[in-house]
Formats: sequence, structure tokens, C-alpha cells
Amino acid sequence: MRIGDEVSRAQAQGRPVLACESTIVTHGLPRPRNLLVATEAEELVRSLGVVPATIGVVDGEAVVGLSGAELERLATDPDVVKLSARDLPVACATRACGGTTVAATAHLAHQAGIRVFATGGLGGVHRGASSTFDESADLPTLAGLPIVVVSAGVKSVLDVPATLERMETLGISVAGYRTHAFPGFYVADSGHPVSQRVDSPEQIAVAWRYARHLGLGSALVVANPVPVDEQLSPAEHDAALADALAALDDAGITGQDATPFLLQRVRDATGDRSLDVNVAVYRNNVALGARIAAALASVD
Repeated sequence: MRIGDEVSRAQAQGRPVLACESTIVTHGLPRPRNLLVATEAEELVRSLGVVPATIGVVDGEAVVGLSGAELERLATDPDVVKLSARDLPVACATRACGGTTVAATAHLAHQAGIRVFATGGLGGVHRGASSTFDESADLPTLAGLPIVVVSAGVKSVLDVPATLERMETLGISVAGYRTHAFPGFYVADSGHPVSQRVDSPEQIAVAWRYARHLGLGSALVVANPVPVDEQLSPAEHDAALADALAALDDAGITGQDATPFLLQRVRDATGDRSLDVNVAVYRNNVALGARIAAALASVD
């Protein structure tokens, strides 16, 4: 693992650092918008007095704080792969290039001593998991990492209530940011509540500190809803999701192919609107993540 020069200098100087994922660059957005969004997100973080550490794998080397050239390479390489935490050893051995998922990014961020990580949405329990056992590695990974994760909940194509139950079982703390409604990525309210809420970056920093003092070793997930005026219309979202679920049933698709199928159907039904929401979600989470990182630095 290599820590980028800008991140290394920031850590040596005690300046706040925010970890950012790279799968939104490699797999989440179409080219060339992917690179533009990633670059703008890093500039947003810097404008808030925080150093961005976008994480990915380049030629078998896990990099915490990709350079501009490395970020551009991951954004444009047609052979780039998607890497979860379990994939990292073989990816390094085979000198692969890859974007890191929530699980892989959180693991590498923690290894590098970074305490706050901003992503779009978490992986979770998939629909039908009672028979397929299909659950994202994000959840058990976050159960063992003391890191703050800012996300817009999970995508609504997943089993949202089962995901919330699973996070409770795993001991992952979840708090809504200025809300008791758990967000559904494309929409501000998934229809499912969270019992705890936090109202400021400073309050989140204090909560993280208490978690450490109490000896808790799991993540604190800050569920940050997309602004209502930037969300996908709930009616349009519900209609697109219902059609996608019906098409999934008709096609007989199960297992790991189900979620990509559902997401693509939602994108097809909503066009660029779902992509615009994706960008708004990421920008909103990165901004909050930077403010949390700065708040944590101020209480050290």
C-alpha cells in the first residue's frame, strides 16, 4: 500500500483527511462524466480545508490518495475491475487496476489511519437473501472497522429493512443526519426509520470519540439523505422500481446478477435523472464527510 504525497504531508502536519471511493469513477458513472465528478469532488473537499484521499488499485498497488494521472487512468481504462476487500490480495499479485468498493476502501482507509470515509450508498442485504444468502461484504467489513462512513443509505433495489436489521445485529451504529428517516439513495426517505439522529459534524465527531472511549470497534454510519429538491421524484422512483422488480421476476434472474439488472432497469426508466441524483448524492456526502473530518481534527 502506498499513501499519496498530498495525503502523507497532511497526516504529518495533523491536517484532516477524507477517504473517497473509486468505484463511482470506474463503474458508477459513464465516461467522461466519471472523471469530471471525481475531480470536482476532490476540489470541493479541498475548498473545505480537508485533503481528499481517493483510494484505488493501480498496477497491483493499493494507493491511498490517487494522483491526478492515476485517477484519470482508472477513469478511462476499459479493463479496470471492481475490487472488494477479499479481492485485494490477488489484484495486487496480478498487478491489476481496480476501483475499490465500500468494503475495500474502508479497509484501506483504516489501514492508512484515516477516520472518515464518504461514499454514495452502502451495499446491503439483497432481495431474496433468505434463499440466496446474498449480502454485500460491506456490512461485515464495517462491523470490524472503527471508521465514520457517510452514505445516502442503500439503493432501494436492495432489501432495506433487512439491511437495517443486519447492521443492528452486526453492531454497526447508524444515525440519520438531521433526520429519523433512513434514506434510499435515489430518494431522501426509504420509508424506514432510524432510531438515532445527529445534527452537526461536531456532534458526529464527539460520537466517534465516545465510541473509541467505550471500546467499540465497528463503524459509525451517518445516513445522509440527498436534498429533497435533488432527489428522484418518489412517484417516478416507485414506478421504475416496481417495473424493474416485475421484469426481474419475468426474466428469472437471481443471485449476483439481480441487483445490476434492477439498477440498469431503473436507469433505463429514468434516463439521466438517476445519474444526476447519483452525482448529487456523492457531492452531498463528500461535503458532509469533509466537515466531519475537520470537526474530528478540531477535537484531537
